Amino acid sequence: MLVAVCCAAAAMPLTFTGPAVALPAISRSLGGSPLALNWVINAFMLTFGSTLMAAGALADTYGRKRMFLGGLAAFGLFSFGLAFAGDIVWFDSLRALQGLGAAAAFSGGMASLAQEFEEGERLRAFSIVGASFGVGLAFGPIASGLVVEAFGWPAIFLLVVALAGFALVLGAIFLKETRDPNAGGLDWKGAATFTLALAFLTFGILQMPEAGWSDPFVLAMLSAAAAFFFIFYRIERSVARPMLDLSLFRYPRFVGVQLLAAAPAYAFVVLLILLPVRFIGIEGMSEIEGGWMMIALSAPLLVLPIAAGLLTRWFAPAAICGTGLLVSAAGLAWLGQFPVGADPMLLVAPLLTIGIGISLPWGLMDGLAVSVVPKERAGMATGIFSTTRVAGEGVALAVVTALLSAFAQMSLGSVAGVHAADIAQRLVTGNVAAAGSVVPSIERGVLLQAYGDAFGALLWLLTAITAATAVIVFLYLGKGADVVESAAEDPDLLPSTAMDP
Repeated sequence: MLVAVCCAAAAMPLTFTGPAVALPAISRSLGGSPLALNWVINAFMLTFGSTLMAAGALADTYGRKRMFLGGLAAFGLFSFGLAFAGDIVWFDSLRALQGLGAAAAFSGGMASLAQEFEEGERLRAFSIVGASFGVGLAFGPIASGLVVEAFGWPAIFLLVVALAGFALVLGAIFLKETRDPNAGGLDWKGAATFTLALAFLTFGILQMPEAGWSDPFVLAMLSAAAAFFFIFYRIERSVARPMLDLSLFRYPRFVGVQLLAAAPAYAFVVLLILLPVRFIGIEGMSEIEGGWMMIALSAPLLVLPIAAGLLTRWFAPAAICGTGLLVSAAGLAWLGQFPVGADPMLLVAPLLTIGIGISLPWGLMDGLAVSVVPKERAGMATGIFSTTRVAGEGVALAVVTALLSAFAQMSLGSVAGVHAADIAQRLVTGNVAAAGSVVPSIERGVLLQAYGDAFGALLWLLTAITAATAVIVFLYLGKGADVVESAAEDPDLLPSTAMDP
């Protein structure tokens, strides 16, 4: 059972590290505007993140094994279709459908594991899953680079299909069917409003660099997102069996877990997308060279998540997680010292530092998420935590892409004038030739300098966010009373989440 879920976990990173490495090749093959190319990554992240809570609720209601197998089948099918997409619109649409399958597989698999292992074993089992995810992250870029250069970008999705197929066979044989006997089905109104809110928010943020921060359309998208988030909140307060149990947020440790879930988005995940574009599109490395550079960032996830699980025997999870985030913040600040065009070997040490730091909380996050709710509600817990993490990653990617474009636009303002925004958008997608064609008189060195200044400013911002999150995690996760203990003292506080001591 654990191997089946680990194989599925290893396939997930390939779905965003692979397209990130192949983005310049995809752009040359399928074309598309900068906004359409941004959706290559964000379409998957949006549907994956926005449906995880719904998938968790469905897994509790209709069976975790059924959800895992059905999600894997859909994930593999749409991954196969991506290899034959003929234009960027079809590609982005299939990416969105691929995210739906991934959400179902991930929620069903993680909830199944939560039923199989008890408290101490569960944390270590989830740390092994985190290490499996790290395998995909560590080898995904270089594997994708090798495949792209040898067979073309469509072949990267065949790797995903192979892993998903193997996990499907193992899951069908070894997973046990479990469900929550008290589950009340899916909160469809909550699921719909939450998905719409995330969709409007992501679309509005991605549209900002092209249309401007005060554009009426952008403001309308963001206003619609705020309205749907408010409607979602009202729905979850009124239904008997909510998709998101808002009462859990009364408890500091549960809040700390959700903040921890969002932390890797800014400290690590956005770099998985931005750095290949920088290495390959801006600095002119080959796909293989860019993939090798990414191993320095991701390799620590091969072993350190398991080590973090073992360290919980001697150290509190809050101390391990907070320390890891501070190490990552130091690595981000260090990386910001090297401009575009610096010797690639100088980047290896700061990339390793970031990877080492993020590996410590990475192996503990999923286990902590299910430790604060009853075992029977593991699907809900996995859904809430994973939604915070993946939706946070999608929103973070949209935000940092918009900020990188804005910083580059400011750097180019004095030389590009009214064309600065157009040039900046093309630079962010790694297409220096297209950026230079907007105003041919601007030298390539000026474009690279503007991109490098923007990337450095972004790294300083990510450093500050990661360090602040580390402090909050120390404070919130370090509190002695957690949700389970509070519920045991006063069961009326959590009517739908009572748990045995």
